[in-house]
Order: sequence, then structure tokens, then C-alpha cells
Amino acid sequence: MANPLVGIIMGSDSDFNVMKNAGEVCKQFNIPYEIRIVSAHRTPNQVKEYADSAYERGIKVIIAGAGGAAHLPGLTASHTALPVIGVPVKSKSFDGMDSLLSIVQMPSGVPVATVAIDNAKNAGLLAIQILATSDDKLFQKFIDFKKEMEKESMAKNDKLGLV
Repeated sequence: MANPLVGIIMGSDSDFNVMKNAGEVCKQFNIPYEIRIVSAHRTPNQVKEYADSAYERGIKVIIAGAGGAAHLPGLTASHTALPVIGVPVKSKSFDGMDSLLSIVQMPSGVPVATVAIDNAKNAGLLAIQILATSDDKLFQKFIDFKKEMEKESMAKNDKLGLV
């Protein structure tokens, strides 16, 4: 997309089925985004280049998904002043707990926001909320989104006859 505001990165194409959900959220809110594969272990120089250039390219928030050792969000955060949201991707060995713990245990001074395992949708929503702090129209759109969520939830109660 032209002039992306959100950068979505992942360590492997095997993470795409999870990470595409962050892109879907961006589409829902008409926020331009880009998706790239950059590996903390296989292509660390490309991770540095991506993080170093993101701000100059117009990126405002980076969403980084990673499984296993999950170093991508932290490595990215160490190279940029932009907010980084980590998405732990479920791994075969430890059901994503290894990824989650790797992302949330960042050292002091290198913050990475973290969402639940495989929850790139929430990462996308958090990115929208961050962008909305400086965009009144987007802020209102997010408020409307939350109101619609409430209506949908209440409709489910009505459907079940619980209200």
C-alpha cells in the first residue's frame, strides 16, 4: 500500500496466517499498512534496516509477530523509537508460551507492548488506538467500533433469551 502507517513484520511465512489478521484490522479502519518477512535470526541486518528506516518512510507503529525464541519484536524495538507491538505466535513445542515469555520479558528501556498468543487482531486494534490519539476522525471511528461490538454482544443475549 502507498504511504503505510502500520508496519507488520514476521519472522517467517509460516506466521502469515496469524499476522494477516492485523492487516485485516487496518483494512477495516482504512489505515494503509505493509507486510514484510524479516527474521531476527536469518536476516538480522534487514531487521535493523527495516526498523531504522520505518519512521522516515512514514510508519507510525510496528507490529512484529514471532514464534519460538521470538526475538523479532525486541530486536525491532531496540532499533527504533516507534511503538512496537509483539504478537507471540503459537509454536509446536510449547504452545506459544515460549514466544509470549520471550516478548514480555524485555529489559528495562526497551518496551514492547504484547498481546495474547496468536492475537494479531488485537495487535491491529492497539495500533489503531495508538494512531487515533492524534487523529480525531479515527478516534471517533474506534469509538463507533466499540459501540458496534457492544450491540453485537447484546444481540447475542437477546438471541439466547438471556435478557
